[in-house]
Amino acid sequence: MQRRVVVRRSPVHGRGVFALQALEPGERVLEYKGGLIPWQTAVRQHQKQGVSGHTYFFGLTDGRVIDGGQRGNSARWLNHSCDANCEAIEVDNRVFIHASASISPGDELFLDYQLTIDEPADDEIRLSYVCRCGAPRCRGTMLAASEA
Repeated sequence: MQRRVVVRRSPVHGRGVFALQALEPGERVLEYKGGLIPWQTAVRQHQKQGVSGHTYFFGLTDGRVIDGGQRGNSARWLNHSCDANCEAIEVDNRVFIHASASISPGDELFLDYQLTIDEPADDEIRLSYVCRCGAPRCRGTMLAASEA
């Protein structure tokens, strides 16, 4: 099977996932893989890292979390964009990344993280979730619109 994506340095942030071939809207590109952990474990791990701690957590509807930092794959390197070209679809406690727009070879793949937080978003919290996507209609944050 021909590889469809590659991980390399991103102009947006750190590493990113880039298309090696054209991808069509609706096409399944990757599965987000990693260890399954309880939400409470993910919270404790994040608290140990502090506000600026970087995680590879993907929350599931059943309350568990996929930790891409444990046995994860290249999907953990998907960066955020307010104008994402991919979406995450959960099926039977697995998360699949699908193209939501036409993607050309060389394009970076993005998700809109739409993160939620438990505590009120003060300036320090907002700063730790600042968006670097550069999209024309950038929200300025990786937080969901309701959290910002």
